[in-house]
Amino acid sequence: MKKTYAIEVDCANCANKMEEAAKKTAGVKDAAVNFMTLKMTVDFEEGADSKTVMKDVLKSCRKVEDECEIYF
Repeated sequence: MKKTYAIEVDCANCANKMEEAAKKTAGVKDAAVNFMTLKMTVDFEEGADSKTVMKDVLKSCRKVEDECEIYF
């Protein structure tokens, strides 16, 4: 299942860090961040609870970019 979320991030490098952090989060099959549109698309592993996984994704992203936001 794929879902797209609005994000807030200051620079393209930070967006790249967010994408890498999201990809390493349990329950995420793949993730892509588009800095130009400020959107994150997450492909969840089968059976994963998207709300729970996204809370973990946000925690992971804030470790690399503490001022980022994901709106879910």
